[in-house]
Amino acid sequence: MFITKKHLSRRTLLKGGTAAIGLPLLSAMVPAATALAQTAAAAKPRMGFFYLPHGAIMNNTRFGAEMNRWTPDAAGRDFDLKPILEPFAPLKRYMTVVSGLGNKPAESSAVHAIVPATWLSCEHPRQSHAPFAGVTIDQIAARHIGQETPLPSLEVATEEEGGGAACDGTYGCSYGRTISFRTATTPLPMEYEPRKAFEKIFGRGKSDAERRAVSGDYQSLLDMVLGEATALKGTLGGEDRALVDDYLDSVREIERRLELLGQRDLTKIDLPDVPVARPSFDDLIRLQFDLIVAAFQANMTRIASFMMAAEVSNQPYGHVGVPDAFHPVSHHADNKASMEKLVLIQRYHTQVFADFMTKLSKIPDGDGGSILDSSIFLYGSNMSNSNQHNQFPLPTLVFGGGAGAIKGQQHLVYPDRTPLANLLFTLLLRAGVPVDKVGDSTGELAEV
Repeated sequence: MFITKKHLSRRTLLKGGTAAIGLPLLSAMVPAATALAQTAAAAKPRMGFFYLPHGAIMNNTRFGAEMNRWTPDAAGRDFDLKPILEPFAPLKRYMTVVSGLGNKPAESSAVHAIVPATWLSCEHPRQSHAPFAGVTIDQIAARHIGQETPLPSLEVATEEEGGGAACDGTYGCSYGRTISFRTATTPLPMEYEPRKAFEKIFGRGKSDAERRAVSGDYQSLLDMVLGEATALKGTLGGEDRALVDDYLDSVREIERRLELLGQRDLTKIDLPDVPVARPSFDDLIRLQFDLIVAAFQANMTRIASFMMAAEVSNQPYGHVGVPDAFHPVSHHADNKASMEKLVLIQRYHTQVFADFMTKLSKIPDGDGGSILDSSIFLYGSNMSNSNQHNQFPLPTLVFGGGAGAIKGQQHLVYPDRTPLANLLFTLLLRAGVPVDKVGDSTGELAEV
């Protein structure tokens, strides 16, 4: 049995067949008859890294402040929100806008080929087809705060790859297809199929036969663990039962959406290599975000990295009034109409990200706060003006409370070209990760 009369382990998994589901933080996971039981459980730090290619329309074009759609006019705590950042208004207390950052190690004539890999490392990769780049901070964090969860880290994306410029004749393609390097020579693939991401998080079957059975006769993962879930709920108090029910309902809803995407006979197909039906882009990005929510809530992982669009993305955004492909739009040639199209795309991404964080703000975590209260998120791009392919000023946001380590609700303005690495270094320190330096960092940003 997974239950004792004293308490329930935070690592408890509901198991059934090839499935395993973690649980949200419950009061039953705090040992009874201890001082800890009389107080809120301690929150565990989580980190998330959310990458968008092609920069942002800031005060970085020849029009200056006239076309600034990102950077607040005011510094400090009482800052304004420009159009791209307006979706974050309800989350402003969790928000830090960081201005003045640059990333010199990302500068290159082959900029699209290397900006993803250098965003979280701030180290210039080796000019070779075999990958050799800096270890990224999501993986540094995974070594320290990701070892107590089934998945040390989770890497997802919306597209397998972008256009041809994401590769370069002198740089390997891996630099442009991932934002995560576990070691200098180990780029981590970004999972762009939500069903595969679901199976990675919760497990579906390790052998080809198991996967074939799962796909041909789709048995709900929740149905597979129903027996243990029922037994567990019988031992819990009312508040914990409600938390478990709400969490399992959210997993069930993700399953339902995935099943709608893949309702077809795959019994005669070599399953591991066959893509399932693809949703609309809007459905896809929201599914991936919901999977991160579920993984965080169940403590399946504490580290997530998300490429919200591919480098050199050819994805159209007709659902927000831009039928043109993302990358061509980003080469706006200082045309105001084209720039406003890019603003619509960038605002769409901030809206979806805001929706994701709103969900996390409603999920209880330790210390009486929410998952968002205990998280540290970095959102931004490793490019500034997409028409010029430059790396200053970088659009950069920090969100979350960091379990009290992040101040929030401020616009910090640093001297021009302050290394992005200084912020990465600071975020690791705020998460309790021991580190002496990141990339070309020169010190901590104490105000964060």
